[in-house]
Amino acid sequence: MKKKMVLLVASLGCMLTIGAKDLKTVTCSMNPKMRCVNCENKIKENLRFEKGVKAIETNLEKQTVTVTYDADKTNVDNIIKGFAKIKYQATVVPPAEEKTQEEPAEKK
Repeated sequence: MKKKMVLLVASLGCMLTIGAKDLKTVTCSMNPKMRCVNCENKIKENLRFEKGVKAIETNLEKQTVTVTYDADKTNVDNIIKGFAKIKYQATVVPPAEEKTQEEPAEKK
């Protein structure tokens, strides 16, 4: 019984390792600018069909789109090409700039 339990746990561990994906995130600024919720929806509805895209988060205030993708299936260049298909020019926002665009923390 103990031997079967150990085999079961080992099997589950192998399956989880095999199923693990190389998820990465990229933040882009858009040109033309997103002006409304319809612009956000257009981006989300079309970009979700790109291979490997797992999540899309738009921020109208900061004018950014953050895409989480499976690096085993796609890359940043393909995501930018996906934006081009819907007439948006995407520019990658470097992580340092991404942090400076965030709202400042409240002072205590």
